[in-house]
Amino acid sequence: MSAEILMNVTPQESRVALLENGVLQEILIERTHSESIVGNIYKGKVSRVLPGMDAAFIDIGMPKSAFLHASDLKFPKDLFKGDPVKESDILQPPPISKLLYEGKQVLVQVIKDPIGTKGARLTTYVTIPSRYVVLMPSAKTIGVSSKIDAGKERVRLKKIVHELNEKNDASHGYIIRTAAEGISEELLQKDIDFLNKLWLSIGEMSETAPKGSIVYSDLPLVKRILRDVVSEEITSVRVDSRETAAKISSFCEKYVTELVGFVSHYPGERPIFDLYGVEDEIQKALKRQVQLKSGGYLIIDQTEAMTTIDVNTGGFVGHRNLEETIFKTNLEAAQAIARQLRLRNLGGIIILDFIDMKDEEHKKLVLAALEKALAKDYTKTNVTTVSSLGLVEMTRKRTSESLGHILCESCPTCHGRGYIKTATTVCYEIFREILRESRQFDAKEFLVLAAQDVVDLFIDEESESLAELQEFIDLPIRFQVENLYTQEQFDVVLL
Repeated sequence: MSAEILMNVTPQESRVALLENGVLQEILIERTHSESIVGNIYKGKVSRVLPGMDAAFIDIGMPKSAFLHASDLKFPKDLFKGDPVKESDILQPPPISKLLYEGKQVLVQVIKDPIGTKGARLTTYVTIPSRYVVLMPSAKTIGVSSKIDAGKERVRLKKIVHELNEKNDASHGYIIRTAAEGISEELLQKDIDFLNKLWLSIGEMSETAPKGSIVYSDLPLVKRILRDVVSEEITSVRVDSRETAAKISSFCEKYVTELVGFVSHYPGERPIFDLYGVEDEIQKALKRQVQLKSGGYLIIDQTEAMTTIDVNTGGFVGHRNLEETIFKTNLEAAQAIARQLRLRNLGGIIILDFIDMKDEEHKKLVLAALEKALAKDYTKTNVTTVSSLGLVEMTRKRTSESLGHILCESCPTCHGRGYIKTATTVCYEIFREILRESRQFDAKEFLVLAAQDVVDLFIDEESESLAELQEFIDLPIRFQVENLYTQEQFDVVLL
């Protein structure tokens, strides 16, 4: 598999597209006025403690207070409740009101951007990533990425980091990243030395920094993508900004040496995203329906609570029998679903409604195909088995807004419902409103202001009902078309 990274950089926003075998898999967007704050470390101030929720709101200098749950709060082990316990016993942490109080200063890191009406999500278990390792100052364990399969290599890397930790007389924890596979001890040492110095400087800054201020910010998107996503499969990084291309090249020479020579400036007049068809794919990713090559299709609905994906055969009739048609559609859908989750950056709870399959072997094969396709996803996912209702429940870690929420807003006409009242429904509402007002007020005439379709309905299909109403209230009713009104809007004016 070959992969390419395309970068479209303007003063207003940076957009990064990840293509695999020429097909868009991910699109990441960071706007100047709303940059991601995930990974940033703040000197926070407790603004409110909520014992009933086992959580606290922390002021980190943002418009909305950030949220810190007790499970993300680090505290000394001697504060566990109860007498000394055995290892097999479950330790009960103290209530959050014993650990935090209003006005207390606390060093926190953002693990989830503000989404919708919710503030940022915080943790006190700080982690600082570098090219090959992730520093965990509050832990003592050394872990290795699960994507490094070779047992000998895992043992070698773990041994090197353990020895370097002892040599530095430090007690930090580390996670060895996938990019560390096969690298030398010297490069690992440089990475660890850099992280240790950075952590010391963060500690010094936090001592003098005012409450609610930032003490460390993560890399911007165009550099962060190279640190976190780049693998040996990357064949090129093309940037349409000469200045940014030069900065990225310097960054690669220092931190991502395997990409030196792969970064190039795209000087063409045609926009780089147009050249590779990325703009068209972004527009498709904002639609509710996703067409499959076979003729089937997906329906994707994103709500506040969860995302649902429904699989349909559509125009695909197959060649053998119904069960085989359903199986092939579901197999194709599994691949498409994995891609759409990455492309749209959908997170949280996701319910997949595959077409019902009777053959248990077919169910296993579809589930296996889904898991294999999701293995390419850099974001953590968890998939359950097919339920008794034929649904597959899964989760995908959500750290930032989805593509739809970044690029779109709720429709001002339907206010996010996705549908509006029919002209007939509005027509009958107007009938009831006129009848209500005729009983409450003295009027000589009624003037109805409404959209064109509603007025047309009164004059045509509902003309007989309108005549009956005028006769019943013994008052004339006039209509006036308001072109700026939506179909649901109307006003009944007493004259």
